Amino acid sequence: MLQQTQTGRVSEKFLNFVKQFPDFKALSESSLEDILKAWQGLGYNRRAIALKKIAEIVINDYEGTLPDSIEILKSFPQIGHNTASSIAAFAFNKPAIFIETNIRRVYIYFFFPEKQKIDDKDILPLVKKTIDNENPREWYYALMDYGVMLKKKYPELNKRSRAYRKQSQFKGSDREVRGMVLKLILNQKSYSKSKLAKKLEISRKKLKRILVQLQKEGFIEINGDLIIVG
Repeated sequence: MLQQTQTGRVSEKFLNFVKQFPDFKALSESSLEDILKAWQGLGYNRRAIALKKIAEIVINDYEGTLPDSIEILKSFPQIGHNTASSIAAFAFNKPAIFIETNIRRVYIYFFFPEKQKIDDKDILPLVKKTIDNENPREWYYALMDYGVMLKKKYPELNKRSRAYRKQSQFKGSDREVRGMVLKLILNQKSYSKSKLAKKLEISRKKLKRILVQLQKEGFIEINGDLIIVG
């Protein structure tokens, strides 16, 4: 949930989500519709589908227990090296090496005071040298908290990273339309394409392109003019 979404938006959603889906079994057996409804407001709905698929894998292949192997975690949907390593560190207290935006900010501040276009490959060896091998979980908590504080004082720090990408405008974007489409369908169980185009005030060509994307990703099913949750 915290990937690309601010903590303030996540905190309440997280508590409600784990209350509704308290374990892998509950999540794997729940309908995609219920999961997407619980996810509304967080954006990047692909993550909700990925969570359901991961829960199913954990139940079917790992007897309901999340594995602590970084390589196995990386084989799960939408989990890359940094996410797998952060799971290993926070869930299992393993000294895994990874970078996220607040951690990156701390190392740029202390070790690259003048440099521009800093590559993560230059930061990773420093993370490895400085990690607390006895209690990596607490160490990473501290780093991330420190990074949040630095952002308030030096908001431009991460712009010196090669990994920095300015987020594209949300208003009027495909991301906004995708979110509105899913919200409307979830609220009414189904929706016609003609009614949807009129409601969203967008061209049928743009709507068709977005619906095709959503169908390919498993969010929806299209039956003639009718759209339902996949």
